[in-house]
Amino acid sequence: MEAALCPMNKTINQQTYLSLTIAGILIIIGFFFIFAKQAEKIVIKKIKEKKQEKKIDTSNLRPEEKQVLNIIQENDAIFQADLIEKTGFGKAKMSRIIDRLEGQGIVERKRRGMTNVVVMKKD
Repeated sequence: MEAALCPMNKTINQQTYLSLTIAGILIIIGFFFIFAKQAEKIVIKKIKEKKQEKKIDTSNLRPEEKQVLNIIQENDAIFQADLIEKTGFGKAKMSRIIDRLEGQGIVERKRRGMTNVVVMKKD
């Protein structure tokens, strides 16, 4: 009896289907935005120019500093985490080595997100 009094009772099925359709469309759009995100890439720009190799005095460097310096020179620029992986040194030791090389003006650290890129210092 009460159902006959409400004029919208006849359209309850249409309203239900309409609301489910709208919710479904919103979910599909949400998934699209979540999964259509482009992959982020960290790009290290290399400027190719004629390099004049400057002679670095390595006579006062420790053996581990020479090892790290050779790896940096081979790669031009390398992430600090990759240096740790290639040398097998700990994070703290690698930071101290790079600090000493930076203090002597041989290399330079550049912040990239949550890590550092170590590059040869340019004049």
